[in-house]
Amino acid sequence: MNALEFFVVNSPIFAVAIPLLGAFLTPIFGMINDKLRNVFAIFIMIITTGIVFALSYDVVTNGIRTYIFGAQDLSLPVVRILFEVDAMSCFMAIISVILAVVALIYSWAFMKENTGLDKYYTLLLLMTTGMLGMELTGDMFNFFVFLEITSISSAALVAFWINRGKSVEAGFKYIVISTIGALFVLFSIALFYGQYNALNMAIIANSIQFTFLDKIALVLLIGALAMKAGIVPLHMWLPDAYSKAPSSVTLVLVAATQASLYGLLRLCFTIYGNMITLSPVSIGWLLVLFGIVTILLGVIMAIAQTDLKRLIAFAAVGEIGYMILGIGTGLVTMSPSISAAGLTALKGGIFHIMNDALDIGLMFLVAGAIFYATRETSLDRLGGLARNMKYTTAFFIIGLLAVSGLPPMNGFASKLLIYESTYQLNPILAIIAILASILLLAIFVKVLHSAFLGPALPRFNEVKEVPKSMLFAMAIIAGIIIVFGVFPDIIITNIVEPAANALVNNAGYISKILSLTGGA
Repeated sequence: MNALEFFVVNSPIFAVAIPLLGAFLTPIFGMINDKLRNVFAIFIMIITTGIVFALSYDVVTNGIRTYIFGAQDLSLPVVRILFEVDAMSCFMAIISVILAVVALIYSWAFMKENTGLDKYYTLLLLMTTGMLGMELTGDMFNFFVFLEITSISSAALVAFWINRGKSVEAGFKYIVISTIGALFVLFSIALFYGQYNALNMAIIANSIQFTFLDKIALVLLIGALAMKAGIVPLHMWLPDAYSKAPSSVTLVLVAATQASLYGLLRLCFTIYGNMITLSPVSIGWLLVLFGIVTILLGVIMAIAQTDLKRLIAFAAVGEIGYMILGIGTGLVTMSPSISAAGLTALKGGIFHIMNDALDIGLMFLVAGAIFYATRETSLDRLGGLARNMKYTTAFFIIGLLAVSGLPPMNGFASKLLIYESTYQLNPILAIIAILASILLLAIFVKVLHSAFLGPALPRFNEVKEVPKSMLFAMAIIAGIIIVFGVFPDIIITNIVEPAANALVNNAGYISKILSLTGGA
């Protein structure tokens, strides 16, 4: 085996081990030099990004990958880490690493004046480790462990500005919610293990009998993961956490939220996939209902906000609704097999997971740039910033168009797929979704006028553009947004479609593990 083959074979564990190792080495580099620490953290994340892309290419080209860390004989009752990586796992991992590397670049200047940065960079790398572990693992208990790593590091980062009471309060809310969710997940895992003597997702999916205990586990897992994913009515923590955390942290927190959404999708389509196949219409309509309510509540609550970051946070809640709406529409048309319109809806929902992460992420970075330059996020006390912050204004306009689903930005491509498919299901659903996007456009146009285009306030006459590292980080996301919007077919064909097919085809995910156990 040459070096390249060794790298490819072990890429699943490298994707998690390298940021984990980097997290523990970061404080050592911090003791030497602050700039060296920053360079090291960014270098580690760039290496991790390259590994994830290499792994993704291998999975899309050659099929599902498995990696067993520990005893290779799956029949032995020993502790092991088993990763099973399909196209959906890779899709989510790509989102996580892109946002993480951009957040680290943005942090260089944004967090420069803060103390405790060794802890900050360590926690960011640990958070990335947890997200990637959640997305790549094939075992329920491993998923729980990585979920806990993500939650603890996220809570600490949300409360990083400990001199601000509201940041600490937001971090406390987040850890309480995360603890409750973790207990639900752990209890569900115990129910599975007690019945089927297995922790592997594929083995549980192959053995599941849909007993009363299985239904209890389903309810608990949906409750925990929907809460972590910010789906209405379990979104209560999200506006506080998103708005009070440093903007660089919020960017990665968006990815962590979507990692929980991935867990929800893996639960429904893989572990309980056969149950969904038996009753896709009722489950699909339930998701459609939650999707519409989430869209409406997020947009309506955004109208009432005067704090820019809190406004964007509620807009993020609304955008989660579009993902759920697309996925629910796909399920409604899944009997006896998914229709062309259903597959379009599913692709739209999955594509919007990535687009939302980019669009909302860019908006939070712009909000962070405004705060960096003015020490202000209240729209009532901002105005005329476009005169001295031309690049930041341009990035805000790109984010505005993308979040609102206007061409030629990426949000238009994914929302159009959702509009088309939901219209075939029920025209009223499509109309509500379109009107909500129009309302979101009006909200952000008002923000554009209030913060950037309104009369210049005297105290902001000396405001300067943010440092180049922050502009570069925003430019990376803005560039991806434009590329995805101009060439959506390439992205859908090569990234989104394989992910959608992997999610629907739970038989392939299950059979890959069963082939390792001799069909047991």
